[in-house]
Amino acid sequence: MAGERAVAVQPAVAPPISTTTPTQTMENQKKNRIQVSNTKKPLFFYVNLAKRYIQQHNEVELSALGMAITTVVTIAEILKNNGLATEKKVLTSTVAMKDENKGRFIQKAKIEIVLEKSEKFDSVMNTATPAAARAPAPAPAPAPATAPEVAAKDKE
Repeated sequence: MAGERAVAVQPAVAPPISTTTPTQTMENQKKNRIQVSNTKKPLFFYVNLAKRYIQQHNEVELSALGMAITTVVTIAEILKNNGLATEKKVLTSTVAMKDENKGRFIQKAKIEIVLEKSEKFDSVMNTATPAAARAPAPAPAPAPATAPEVAAKDKE
């Protein structure tokens, strides 16, 4: 047919196959989640990390399994009692996990606590300074006595 042009059609390219589930994708997108372990880091590592996450994202999600649940609750209470955060949501559940020693599934308790930035977060953070900055400067040490002064004191 006159006036018609041939158009090259390129085959559609299939998107890359992903091995992650939608749930895993959602989990990876949460930049403000802290998964707490009571064997890896000290308590105040998590408290300070949570403060930073609240500062950056206006909220933080603390998550733990099993014996670490008490650590998460303690972190949340420290932040709340210091006026840095308010409780937004608390979720509890059980998850099935494979016991590596016995090769069977076991149920583990899980907790997720979402804390949001309190209204007075910025003022509390600005008044909180390290102990070294609050301590008064030590008095200057007296100048060492020179030899003639020492000899004069000995004669007295």
